[in-house]
Amino acid sequence: MPGFGDRAAAIVVIGLAPAANGANRTGRVFTGDRSGDFLYAALHRAGLANQPTSEHRDDGLRLDGAYVTAVNRCPPPANRPTPSERDNCLGFLVRELRLLGRARVLVTLGSYAWDNSLRAARELGAELPRPRPRFGHGAELELDTGLRLLGCFHVSQQNTFTGRLTEPMIDDVFARARELSAGS
Repeated sequence: MPGFGDRAAAIVVIGLAPAANGANRTGRVFTGDRSGDFLYAALHRAGLANQPTSEHRDDGLRLDGAYVTAVNRCPPPANRPTPSERDNCLGFLVRELRLLGRARVLVTLGSYAWDNSLRAARELGAELPRPRPRFGHGAELELDTGLRLLGCFHVSQQNTFTGRLTEPMIDDVFARARELSAGS
């Protein structure tokens, strides 16, 4: 599943993988499932999407200043990617980030996206600090390439239904992403 959005985006949102009953069915990442509903509503509130929902690939959703993608390109069994799946897909993320030449902020949805965004950044020439920075909601990291990572709990139902990730929390992350992208 390829990424979707504004190819001149300064903000790139990176998730784990396409959902079997969402993106795999609809043909667009974070579309047609509750995780996507939560994410696109937040992007809309942040002024990065023209509408708050996405039901299918041709529903008119447009992103402005944002691009949405995932580390893995296929839905993993039981939503748990294997190391070989991750390794096979990482090159796609690296190439996508290379093509998104104006990207300045990576909003990583969950620790899997954080860790693999660091791996992709290293492939793109970034020197990673030691010890390796850990994921946390609201965590920030500026790399020597000028690229910044922002951590956000994943928009999965297990986080949004339990209140681990709330609308104000994700809104704060996107407000910070907009602030950082404007300053670059």
